[in-house]
Amino acid sequence: MTPATLSRAQARRVALAAQGFTDRPHTVATMRTLDRAVRRTGVLQVDSVNVLQRAHFMPLYSRMGPYDVDLLRRAAQQGPRRLVEYWAHVQALMPVELWPVMRHRMESYRSRRGKWWLVLDEGAGRSDDVLAAVRDRGPVTARDLELEFSGGPRSREHWGWNWSQARKVLDFLYLVGDVAIAGRNGQFEVVYDVPERVLPRHVLEAPTPTLEEAHLELVRRAAVSHGVASVRCLADYYRLQHEPASGIRATQQAVATLVEMGELLPVEVQGWSRPAYLHRDARLPRRVSGRTLLSPFDPVCWERDRTEQLFDFRYRIEIYVPKAKRVHGYYVLPFLLGDRLVARVDLKADRPSGALLVQGSYAEETAPPETAHELAQELRRLAGWLGLDSVVVAPRGDLATPLQAEVAAG
Repeated sequence: MTPATLSRAQARRVALAAQGFTDRPHTVATMRTLDRAVRRTGVLQVDSVNVLQRAHFMPLYSRMGPYDVDLLRRAAQQGPRRLVEYWAHVQALMPVELWPVMRHRMESYRSRRGKWWLVLDEGAGRSDDVLAAVRDRGPVTARDLELEFSGGPRSREHWGWNWSQARKVLDFLYLVGDVAIAGRNGQFEVVYDVPERVLPRHVLEAPTPTLEEAHLELVRRAAVSHGVASVRCLADYYRLQHEPASGIRATQQAVATLVEMGELLPVEVQGWSRPAYLHRDARLPRRVSGRTLLSPFDPVCWERDRTEQLFDFRYRIEIYVPKAKRVHGYYVLPFLLGDRLVARVDLKADRPSGALLVQGSYAEETAPPETAHELAQELRRLAGWLGLDSVVVAPRGDLATPLQAEVAAG
């Protein structure tokens, strides 16, 4: 019988199982391993920060262990293509079968062309002209079209997203689904092409669901990835709350439908002020034996209030905080041990020296005595995956001294 009430510890184990942290590891990760991990996470957030490793590679490492990153490149850039980039959470790799489900979002962007990131300066190439160029010459980067449609290379006078006009038009075409992202080059530049050369034919020919059907599918997928969640958590997973025609109310309606269908079961979670919903296929394992580092962009960390409620772990990304005001560091990763987040480390891959730099290390109040030892093991594993030869621990943070000792002993 499904419990009507979950303790915080039970909810935590349900959530980690849903995210793939209880899956039996494969000796060598294969495309089947990757497919399984993506079924758990639903999407992989893409971000340009490369101080350690690109964001979309890390959640797979956290669930699969060290793996050949070429697996993800093949899944996203070679046929039969499994993944494609779109604004699914934020910029993210999503399964190709979600493309038809996202068409309502594409149409929403088309009707909101006046948003700041879509504004095209006077004299910029028209979107139909850029689209014709992509169709004729694709796959292309924005840089390939700058001379023709921007009057020259993009301005570098100001810090930030100083995108060229070609890039602005291409991103508009991408958001509305007229072009798709075929991949990224070695400089992490987006490579655009027309959808019929990127996506499988059966995906392009699939019928477009109604708005209500699309909401239902996205909430269903969010519920599978969460295991147990509030309406707010479910809305955030695919960012439904930011859509003009969606929002929390649409998520509530989808949840009510899924409850009526028996796919979601209302439950109470200890310490949660909001009603919660357990997916009918969610597992409640007796224990979770995790030991891994989580990217700041891992789905476990997306919704900060949820992370705090489940793990009693207050987490904020400090990338955009001035250095003097940072509490823990620039690129801080939570450390999962068992079913708890017990520490956090500020990491940098110093590729010229071949070292994984631990620039700050901090234990939570509830961290067990073996935290430093287990974290040292994990840091060595991560360094090996990144092709780094050593781990160097700086004397910053309350965990630094025992961690230095464990790294030296190893």
